[in-house]
Amino acid sequence: MTADPAPATSTDRRHPPAPDAAPTTSTEPRPPATASHDSEPSAALVEFMRQGWAPRTSDAGPVAAVARYAARRRRALQHALPGRTIVVPAGAPKTRNNDVAYPFRASSDFWWLVGANLPDAVLVLDDTDAVLYARAPKSRHDSDEFFRDRQYGELWTGPQPSLRDLERQLDIATAPLEECIERLQRSEESRTVVLRGHDPRVDAVVPPHPDDRSLATLLAELRLLKDDWEIAELTTAADATIRGFADVAREIRAAAERDVDISERWVDGTFWRRARAEGNDVGYPTIAAAGPHACVLHWTRNDGLLHKGQLLLLDAGVETRHGYTADVTRTMPISGAFTEAQRQVYQLVLAAQEAAFAALKPGAAFRDYYRAAAAVLAQGLADWGLLPASAADIDGPHGDLHRRYTLHNPGHMLGLDVHDCAAARRNRYHDGFLEPGHVLTVEPGLYFQPDDLTVPPELRGIGVRIEDDVVITPGGYRNLTAALPRHPDELVRWLAQPTP
Repeated sequence: MTADPAPATSTDRRHPPAPDAAPTTSTEPRPPATASHDSEPSAALVEFMRQGWAPRTSDAGPVAAVARYAARRRRALQHALPGRTIVVPAGAPKTRNNDVAYPFRASSDFWWLVGANLPDAVLVLDDTDAVLYARAPKSRHDSDEFFRDRQYGELWTGPQPSLRDLERQLDIATAPLEECIERLQRSEESRTVVLRGHDPRVDAVVPPHPDDRSLATLLAELRLLKDDWEIAELTTAADATIRGFADVAREIRAAAERDVDISERWVDGTFWRRARAEGNDVGYPTIAAAGPHACVLHWTRNDGLLHKGQLLLLDAGVETRHGYTADVTRTMPISGAFTEAQRQVYQLVLAAQEAAFAALKPGAAFRDYYRAAAAVLAQGLADWGLLPASAADIDGPHGDLHRRYTLHNPGHMLGLDVHDCAAARRNRYHDGFLEPGHVLTVEPGLYFQPDDLTVPPELRGIGVRIEDDVVITPGGYRNLTAALPRHPDELVRWLAQPTP
């Protein structure tokens, strides 16, 4: 996915608080997540529903592989903030419309520290203690929740792990969620910092602290270097994403064989099927941009058709079941062959990416690969006569004129968020240095708008981006997505493979 021009604070768009329950005229309080069209059960039905169920059995299984890594991350956070009570919420389910919720996705910092995607849960740390406060399923015999609560009831949404199961799976002390607010009400305000913006209950009970923002920054910087478990997850995400791109290529070939145009939505859905089958979801809205739509950097409407003779820019990534996402772009000729103008643009972007790769090594400034890609693009555009010759000097007074045709930076950190660690300070990220364990994207692009009179007609409406995911290693870097073809001739051969 295209890199932002400058780092921005991460926001979780999917988890605002659930709306208040619909009013009811019943003399008994309605469970919090029933709907207005639910009938009130009779006393006889309630009594009948509470009887005749087998005892709940544990399905905790062994300790999760992520548990020891999450424990190490918590210790690093405790060590960085001694003498503090640290509160990191997962967030609440988010309403899409009326009583329809978005699929829940925990805040990335909570997921990183706990290793689980748990709605409403809250992690509380102090110098020596770590407690996960989570919703505990109520017994079938003393609550109607299991058959009346649409949000948490077992018969509505499936069984939920008990606190004991969570404690065993995640190797962390647990406590009922209702005890969390009580603890926070007793906590010393001057010592308590909160990761805000995820759980309004927590935000309301703990007064803002001047160091709350520092907590978000610290967490982003702790997450910059990926541990072995995270790199394995990102490799899994990359491998699944490669298979998703192959799915799309097969659909394009099949459409060509049938001599029909398919839609960007069909491409979007084809990749999404792979993301849901092998992972949690897509890591961000898929960009399936055909023809001039490829010149819109974040084209996610995906409502156009793929026409022969055009390019398809596909920017997509599978998010694993543990929340880590790939972020890959390929630009491919829909008819299976590049036109001369399309190949000209593609070759320049590919040369910029190769230059960026060559700048990746431990100890190099993060921005070195930005500069390497920019220098190639600026020189190429000057050679084509689109910019004055002086624009090839990216340190000169005209050094950023090439950005008219590229706009975004050629990469960003990658992990639990597609634009990972965005709250980190500039001196640790954009103005920092590469280290083994950094995972980032390399994604130069050129975009010639259909109405841009500064470029010749044959280039207008062509958009090309090539994006791969790399991990910095002690000896340089490893391209996690190298199995996807990048060279234009490789793409042509790939698209020409017979449909099985």
